[in-house]
Amino acid sequence: MNMNNPALRPRTLILPPAPYAVALLGGWWLDRNWLALPFDPGAAARPLGWLAVGIGLALFAWTMWTFARHRTTVNPYVGASALCTGGPFRLSRNPIYLGDWFILAGVSLLLATLWPLAFAPLIWVMLRFGVIRHEEAHLEAKFGDAYRAYRARVRRWI
Repeated sequence: MNMNNPALRPRTLILPPAPYAVALLGGWWLDRNWLALPFDPGAAARPLGWLAVGIGLALFAWTMWTFARHRTTVNPYVGASALCTGGPFRLSRNPIYLGDWFILAGVSLLLATLWPLAFAPLIWVMLRFGVIRHEEAHLEAKFGDAYRAYRARVRRWI
């Protein structure tokens, strides 16, 4: 059995939450220990930060519930057993990654540092080419026309 066959599983190169976690921890460390970027988010920062984190966690929970209902996996190294097109997948082909962006922005506000957001372009490149490209190849190889029709009607992000 050829495990590199995209119909069997995605060839994901990066654990998807890792770039976000590194950006948050590294950004916090850089801000506190090397160079604080001038950032005064004002009085609204804490409520907006918590709101963004809440939206991100809600997207994650909704997506997990959708995966459970379809009896498929969230594991980016295991093949999907069903094509999810309802729930949060009506809005975005990548609702967990979208939720992760909300969490990144929210925690950046809560920490009052711009450093994690400075890593956003690198995170996007890592996800796009190290994860999403492989997940999409897997879904197309496994679900064919059904996935292509879904991809044509639902945007990758929002």
